[in-house]
Amino acid sequence: MKRALLLSLVLFAVPAASAGATVNDYSCKPPAAHPSPVVLVHGTFANSAGSWNLVAPALEQQGYCVFEIDYGNNATGEIAASAAQLRDFVDHVLAATGAATVSIVGHSQGGMMPRYYIKNLGGDTKVDDLVGLAPSNHGTTNQGAQWASWCAACQEQEAGSPFLTALNSGDESPGAVSYTQIETRYDEVVTPYTSAFLAPDAGVTNVLLQDKCPPDVSDHLGIGHDPIALAWVENALGRPGPADPSFDPGCQLSASSASR
Repeated sequence: MKRALLLSLVLFAVPAASAGATVNDYSCKPPAAHPSPVVLVHGTFANSAGSWNLVAPALEQQGYCVFEIDYGNNATGEIAASAAQLRDFVDHVLAATGAATVSIVGHSQGGMMPRYYIKNLGGDTKVDDLVGLAPSNHGTTNQGAQWASWCAACQEQEAGSPFLTALNSGDESPGAVSYTQIETRYDEVVTPYTSAFLAPDAGVTNVLLQDKCPPDVSDHLGIGHDPIALAWVENALGRPGPADPSFDPGCQLSASSASR
């Protein structure tokens, strides 16, 4: 079990083909229809090259300025330090593009870590949307986090860790940020899967993929490459506020999702 979990996480970090030629194009100027550049934030043991081959091209084709950050030694370092890297990256994107805010789409730790930036490092005035794909908002009960003792971020993502206790104290969704949390019932890394969700609030939409699309069998790694999850991301980014809970994603599963 230990080896299988760690292997699954490491496989997600294997570089793949570039998501698109215009990713991290600092000359990109956001159009009026999509005024906030999108920053994509990968998860633990991962990197940008292997994480966003569905999401990045899809958003580029719709006219978004898209940026990808690699951070924290494949996101294994202390989460507060990684959040500081995200802060600096966002500042660079805003300065280059002239935008007032960014929207963030993150997977796993990449969906949770930006909340530290928003809560503690000034991100509440610089982030429009935070969309999490299987975010580790309340950590995991999976013992794999304990076994990876060399990985500071893994320890901090254990359910009930001092880091998560502090992060989740008080308002779980601070600022004027719109929070959309997208999760799958078949998440084997963030366990229980409900730990991905934030406390109910006017600025929060929690999405369980199987509520609208029961045949979707995406797991923790697959959710970032799932067209149904992508449809929810697009809905969240394309409207004021978080994703519309009544949105119909179409339930068109890709061959890769259906074959899992």
